[in-house]
Order: sequence, then C-alpha cells, then structure tokens
Amino acid sequence: MNTIRAPFAALFAVLLLVCGSTFAMAEESSMDNTQVAVAAVNLNSASAEELAEKLEGVGAARAEMIVKYRDEHGPFTSVEQLLEIKGIGTATLEKNRTKISL
Repeated sequence: MNTIRAPFAALFAVLLLVCGSTFAMAEESSMDNTQVAVAAVNLNSASAEELAEKLEGVGAARAEMIVKYRDEHGPFTSVEQLLEIKGIGTATLEKNRTKISL
C-alpha cells in the first residue's frame, strides 16, 4: 500500500504546483488589465488631445469645448459639471466616470 501511495502523492504534488502557478499567473494578468483600464485623465490639467484620446465618446471638438469651459469658468469642482457642456450627456458621463479625476 505504501509503495502505491508515494507515487500518487508525488503526482498530486506536481499537479498542485503546475495548476497553482497557472492560476496565479492568470490572476496576475487580470490585475494588470484592470490597472490599465482605470488610467484617469484630470479634467483640470489635461489638454484637449488627452481628453479626446482617453474619454469614450469625446472627440476633438468636444474636448476643445471642455478646455474652453475650464478656461472660462475655472477648474472643475465636480465631474457633473461636464453635463453643462453641449453634447455631453449623462450616458457619456457615466461611461467615463471612472476615468475622470479632478
């Protein structure tokens, strides 16, 4: 019985090491993707080019409007102020809320 148990224990240990490292690598990979997706853009310091590049549904023209609003009204104090800019609605704000910082 002991002669059979030792090879099975060794096989189990090898499988545990192989599978455990695979799960660890998969978890690490998904964490890297999450960090990339949450890269924020600062409304009070970003250029129009940065805004257009990083915000979904915001092109060059809307990004220029954001910068113009900021120049005329001072720094943004809340992300909801974006709703005051023509062409930026609730859907656009919600799509980008996690990407915006002040």
